[in-house]
Amino acid sequence: MVQEATSSAAEANPVSTELRGKILLVTVDNPPVNALGVAVRRGLMAAIEGADANPAVAAVLIVGAGRNFIAGADIREFGLPPQQPLLTEVCNRIEASRKPVIAAIHGAALGGGLEVALGAHYRIAVASAKLGLPEVALGLLPGAGGTQRTPRLVGAKAALDIILSGRHVPAAEALKLGLIDRLAKSDDTLAEGLAYAQELLAANAGPRRSRDGTALADRAAAQAAIDAAKADVQKKQRNLFSPHKIVEAVQAALDKPFDEALKLERQFFMQCLDSPQRAGLIHAFFAEREVAKVPEAAAAQPRPFKHIGVVGGGTMGAGIAVAALDAGLPVTMVERDEASINRGRANVEKVYDGLVAKGRMTAEGKAAVMARFNGSTDYAAFQDVDLVIEAVFEDIDVKKAVFAELDRVCKPGAVLATNTSYLDIDAIAASISRPQDVVGLHFFSPANIMKLLEIVVPAQVSADVVATAFELAKKLKKTPVRAGVCDGFIGNRILAVYRQAADHLMEDGASPYDIDAAVREFGYPMGPFQVSDLAGGDIGWATRKRKAATRNPAARYVQVADRICERGWFGQKTQRGWYLYPEGSRTGQPDPEVLAIVDAERQRAGITPRRFSNEEIIRRYMAAMINEGANVVHERIALRPLDVDVTFVHGYGFPRFRGGPMKYADTVGLDKVLADIREFAKEDPLFWQPSPLLVKLVEEGKNFESLNKAAS
Repeated sequence: MVQEATSSAAEANPVSTELRGKILLVTVDNPPVNALGVAVRRGLMAAIEGADANPAVAAVLIVGAGRNFIAGADIREFGLPPQQPLLTEVCNRIEASRKPVIAAIHGAALGGGLEVALGAHYRIAVASAKLGLPEVALGLLPGAGGTQRTPRLVGAKAALDIILSGRHVPAAEALKLGLIDRLAKSDDTLAEGLAYAQELLAANAGPRRSRDGTALADRAAAQAAIDAAKADVQKKQRNLFSPHKIVEAVQAALDKPFDEALKLERQFFMQCLDSPQRAGLIHAFFAEREVAKVPEAAAAQPRPFKHIGVVGGGTMGAGIAVAALDAGLPVTMVERDEASINRGRANVEKVYDGLVAKGRMTAEGKAAVMARFNGSTDYAAFQDVDLVIEAVFEDIDVKKAVFAELDRVCKPGAVLATNTSYLDIDAIAASISRPQDVVGLHFFSPANIMKLLEIVVPAQVSADVVATAFELAKKLKKTPVRAGVCDGFIGNRILAVYRQAADHLMEDGASPYDIDAAVREFGYPMGPFQVSDLAGGDIGWATRKRKAATRNPAARYVQVADRICERGWFGQKTQRGWYLYPEGSRTGQPDPEVLAIVDAERQRAGITPRRFSNEEIIRRYMAAMINEGANVVHERIALRPLDVDVTFVHGYGFPRFRGGPMKYADTVGLDKVLADIREFAKEDPLFWQPSPLLVKLVEEGKNFESLNKAAS
């Protein structure tokens, strides 16, 4: 875990020591989260050396001030030359202490914070503490002994689960695994830590080093766990660099003496540090922190909201309701008739029934949640709600009719949100008497699971309504991205363009299955034609028909998807689309009839097919995505390139290790992307029009990151 420390008086001397009888209390106080900056590392090193040299000290107790033990590395040191002492040296020095060292953990002990605790000889944690090694999310591995001490304490299987998942381990589970030695009886970390230290001294307990742990004694079981993890990484994370190195590091823990394995861990850590994937993952990490920094949130306070309304109980409306219920908010759902509201309630209950069936929720827990859910067929049920989200059919007249009802019944100051994917929110807002209260909240399906929430800002909306939308996103644990009003906003607008590029590739000679395979190889979980089958081909078909009247007659239009939809093949829900899904299978099989349709359409269009390599497919696919992303930023639909990146990483399956399409463009080089676009424009100058922003940046020798920095 990485955290940012703010300046404070404690920062100059963030580690203090105090003798409590024979116990040296070492307190890390580096607000806000006790990040492991160089001053903390030096302070810990000095404290342990002082304790070893002081005959009055019999034991050392390390605690964290504030909310956490130690929440990880200090992000302000990212990209700077390493400063001594390295964390590895600090952890080794703690472990080498001739006097017992106890870590008393509360709050977060993450990344380097947990590695400090593993360097200690004994660990006690309060019940609410969370422990973890989440470096994998940043393209790294624990580089201060985490891959070596953890398996020696808890075994290879548990260690690999903790390190490869990066998850936060609750204290009770940490005790069961052997990651800690004692679960505190109260939340008083200091008192519990001191009592434990006194107990250890009374028992004459000396240093007990994690490096000497015996959890790898059963070599066959450890090797089996490592082999299983290796196969799983190869299957699910084959494109990622650090998971493979994590498995290698744990293999070294099994095969080699501690000091030799620790040196290998450091080598692997440095290899991860140099990996392009790390740059992409770090960019994604910072971008996710920046997206909430929008002008409206800085200018206004959010309106209070305690009760949410949802219009529509279909898949999307039910998902939104579940997201709000999960956040502890009461939800009132309105549908057009009794049968529809019963279906809406059933859609909500189905989610919780699934959790109960998996043992992740009790029947009592489900009942408590559903007690906060009310259904009605009368809009008057919304008279006291603070924020209403409309999630009805994607038709502007239908949505305007809903908003007329909301305008009539909702109290003054209620926020009125539309969950549209494409439609003109300015037009919806202008149709009622309070356009200042209208905002777009574009959830992604399934709304209770997908993290992305596009917050669409119409022209007349009040700043405090936008601030409220961002506060709601925080409450729902969503990743919000501010978007301007246009057809498709950020994500779907760009999607429409690169999907056209995929269609052009298909008509020019690449099969839909070739294109999907190339996109998966790039790092996406699914290709564009698989996604179409999952979402339902009829959705895209409806959009194409809606736009038909305004389509430029000179623009290239590939009709293959229309031919497929005309046959009623809409994807998984009809058991065939671009792929065949026999007997309701979720995994599609290539369909010879689809390829025959593609061939017929090529002949109709007078196109002689040619072959495309995976590299050529990706160059065109990504050039279209990047170019339209640049247009979206140029037109201020997205505030910054990083907003495009976060949208695609969280809503469209873009491989996180590449950082997002705009970060990827910087990695490739904007000059190369522009050269590709100009080359492709020789075939189709109407489609391949270089974005003015892309041209400007190349001329000035700048990249997209320069715009992110200028905006921060």
